[in-house]
Amino acid sequence: MKAIPTSIPGVLRLELNTHTDPRGTFTRVFDVAVYEAAGLPGVFAQDNCSVSGLGVLRGLHYQRWQPQGKLVGVLQGAIFDVVVDLRQDSPTFGHWEGLTLDAQEMSQLWVPPGLAHGFCVLRAPAVVHYRCTAPYDPEDQRGIRWNDPDLAIEWPVATPELSERDAALPQLREVDARLLF
Repeated sequence: MKAIPTSIPGVLRLELNTHTDPRGTFTRVFDVAVYEAAGLPGVFAQDNCSVSGLGVLRGLHYQRWQPQGKLVGVLQGAIFDVVVDLRQDSPTFGHWEGLTLDAQEMSQLWVPPGLAHGFCVLRAPAVVHYRCTAPYDPEDQRGIRWNDPDLAIEWPVATPELSERDAALPQLREVDARLLF
């Protein structure tokens, strides 16, 4: 595995080692010793999997009181994955990073606690696996609007399919600072 830093401190793109032979491929998607050596936690609290169609956009989500670090990978399809730094003491507060995760490449994204996370589907169906450091808490769920003009995220879809909740999320400047990190 190769851990590649992004423009946001702590966010890593993880390129996994895939072994190919005439039968197909084999990829180790988690090895506690290797991941801990790269600075990721060895223990996760919850694994989640979502399946989404073309043009679906999920996010930008975060939890304030039980922040989640997320190890994100795509098992089928492809997504444009986005993180936004919400750590108020970070030099990249309010900055975003976006990259493509594709099941054919078997890469992952490490999203440390303190960032909002979302994605849109580029190739469907997209089966996205999240390994989270804290359990999901519906009372603690928060989010930032996907098309916040101050963030100016360059999504590859103009009119995504959104949940009602995601469509109604506030812009970053509308969020009470006490609800950020």
